[in-house]
Amino acid sequence: MRAARRRAWPIAGVLAGGAGLATSWFAAHALAAKDDPVSAVAEQVIVRLPGGTAEQGISWFGHHDKQVLVATVVVVVAAACLLIGRLATRWRMAGVTGFAMLAVVGGLAVAAQPGTGARDEVPVVVGFLTWVGLFSVLADPTREPTADGEGRRFWLRAGAVAAGAIVVAAVSPAVGRARRQVEAARSALRIPGLRRPTAPAGADLGLAQPWATPTRDFYRIDTAITPPYVDPAHWRLRIHGLVDTPLELSFDDLLARRRTDAWITLNCVSNPVGGDLIGNAYWSGVRLRDLLAEAGVQAGADAVLQTSDDGWTCGTPLAALTEGRPAILAVAMNGAALPVEHGFPVRTLVPGLYGYVSACKWVVDLEVTTMAKAVGYWILRGWAVDGPVKLASRIDRPRSGATVSAGRYTVAGVAWEQETGISAVEVALDGGPWQRARLGRVPSVDTWVQWSVALDLDPGSHQVVVRAIDRDGTVQTSVRRDVVPDGATGWHQVSFEAS
Repeated sequence: MRAARRRAWPIAGVLAGGAGLATSWFAAHALAAKDDPVSAVAEQVIVRLPGGTAEQGISWFGHHDKQVLVATVVVVVAAACLLIGRLATRWRMAGVTGFAMLAVVGGLAVAAQPGTGARDEVPVVVGFLTWVGLFSVLADPTREPTADGEGRRFWLRAGAVAAGAIVVAAVSPAVGRARRQVEAARSALRIPGLRRPTAPAGADLGLAQPWATPTRDFYRIDTAITPPYVDPAHWRLRIHGLVDTPLELSFDDLLARRRTDAWITLNCVSNPVGGDLIGNAYWSGVRLRDLLAEAGVQAGADAVLQTSDDGWTCGTPLAALTEGRPAILAVAMNGAALPVEHGFPVRTLVPGLYGYVSACKWVVDLEVTTMAKAVGYWILRGWAVDGPVKLASRIDRPRSGATVSAGRYTVAGVAWEQETGISAVEVALDGGPWQRARLGRVPSVDTWVQWSVALDLDPGSHQVVVRAIDRDGTVQTSVRRDVVPDGATGWHQVSFEAS
């Protein structure tokens, strides 16, 4: 009988553990909790990871880094539940004790999330009760798996628990009241004067990636496992600190102010040479310099500490918000209200600075202060205080490893340097001389520019490299540097075959 327990009870632990995660997830959706326990633990892992480790995760998994982290947390919990089941074969209280320890970890992670309260802990309690209750049913010492057909009944119960957990997990998103309410509010929102943009004539050369990035394809990098669902009716923005007149704005207050619209390229500091963590969109919002002027910035202030609804922060130089560039509180992207994952209802956007020092999604607080005090999330993790976007270029056509037709072939890509702009792009084939590319026409220096150049290709292996030159005459550096601490540098090169 003990051998049967050793085989069955670890399985019971895993099944009870999975069911507990499913019911806690269901409860989090049903109660519109700030975070479910698994996501809260994953968030705390992100918070406590050194900057280099987090960066490595992004480089490995790209847009899927958060899904991989959540899956890892689930696997770790499953392994812990298996161990609990195994220990329970020798010590009956191992089940309650082990599951209680897991619940404490989940509860502490939820409590550490900004803005959480007692209601947000309910899913943890639900998951714990599910763990203990189902484990007691599946691992009942009075019903040994080898006695009187009890083995068959154990597997029937185990199958029922597994099926129930799958069903509960599958229907959980459907009961997400907070998400439904916010998505409904977003769908019903009508922002006066919005229009669907079209790319300016001559900007898109039609050879590689679209010059105007579709919203569905726009990259997303942030620390939120679950995006905050902020109802615009309840959203408030505080502008305070070293100002003469502190402001508190509602969403309607913001919409009542003069709006500006602009094509702006966003580039993540985690974008490697040739990477795709960059996109160009049409953004609509209110200029930050107008709001800061209304508040009256006091002498001695040189920074703004931005805070998101989920507690994330970044420190932005005041000059970047008050001088000529179109730094805005954005309410729309590509002619529609911001998607939730891109900061709905309001986010900040500052051309020429990487997002880790400027782009705050779900923004709720702007504190005018000094750079010494405006220490943001990523600065504490070893990233540079200043984050100006670097002069860069990328080859989009052909892709590395591609096979193309020999003869006349057009190589194409993009280049960017906000605040200064691109004057030329040069391409070298197989170590030969630099050849000037044709440039698309852009509306401002705040967007990337497409380029193309026709090359004669002999059959065989080839390598092409690109570099950009800005309007000040600066040539993009060939020195290869990692993204840490303030963005990657180096020329992008692609190897391909012609046949």
